Amino acid sequence: MPSRRRAVITGVAGFIGSNLADRLLAEGFEVVGVDNLAYGVIEQVPSGVDFHKGDIRGEGLEPLFRGSDVVYHLAAKNCIADCQADPVETADVNVTGTVRVFEAARRAAVPKVVYAESSALYEGVGRLPTPESDVRPQSFYAVSKFAGMAFADAYRRWSGLRMTALRYFCVYGPRQDYRRTIPPVMSAFIIKLLTGERPVIYGSGRKRRDFIYVDDVNDFHLLCATDRRTDGGTYNLGSGVNYSVRDILDRVAGLLGAKVEPEYRTDLPGEAEETLADTSAARALGWEPKVDLTAGLQRSIGFIREHVVPDRARATARQ
Repeated sequence: MPSRRRAVITGVAGFIGSNLADRLLAEGFEVVGVDNLAYGVIEQVPSGVDFHKGDIRGEGLEPLFRGSDVVYHLAAKNCIADCQADPVETADVNVTGTVRVFEAARRAAVPKVVYAESSALYEGVGRLPTPESDVRPQSFYAVSKFAGMAFADAYRRWSGLRMTALRYFCVYGPRQDYRRTIPPVMSAFIIKLLTGERPVIYGSGRKRRDFIYVDDVNDFHLLCATDRRTDGGTYNLGSGVNYSVRDILDRVAGLLGAKVEPEYRTDLPGEAEETLADTSAARALGWEPKVDLTAGLQRSIGFIREHVVPDRARATARQ
């Protein structure tokens, strides 16, 4: 019998990390998860994960990485507004922490590292859809990801690590990070409309975003673990279609039968006006997004209705 494959996920208690852990467990992987719970939530970690509370900036990663087939590095400080407010911590988590992960993987002789970059690297780029070759970071968050990208390139050249960089566009789905200072629009709109509150739009609502469902992202995560063609590559993960923020609100409202006008607030600094992924590199490997926007929103609404709204009601009752 072949030995069971082993994967490590940093940021396992977060949105993408916890969904990836579920998927890997279903595929028969042994999964080790690391998270300091600064942003992640312990209740989101699947029961089959060998969970370790720890910080990627610490010294304890190497023993956890030993014997692994792949490390998925997803831990990050990733709310743009929070990163703009504290660039020092942003650099500490996203640059120093990322280098610690790469070094631990090198020392533990991990054969493959799949790590999160970001579509924020395209903030200053005018070409749409945007290919992986066009990079012009503007915000502190994007600059921190640019620095991580440079270190990844150095580790590829000098340590022989097989590395794959993933540039997520607007990933959404169950467990999306609704606890952020400013939550992502999908979960923020759904929660507000389900609870009868006015949703908030920052700016005019005309900013356009490329949204991709988390299950489609995890299809590519699995491909990276098994397909050597991804070694050394950088891939956009988006749908190749974009929608305005107001479009998304109207879609959610339509699915819920809600008629509530949003509250408009001052625009957020450091955000791109429009994102749209050129996904030709990922599609060339046979990957294809499968979940359309309506189906993805329906699944997200179902999760929030069942899990998030009752939790918020219980928390309010305890106050």
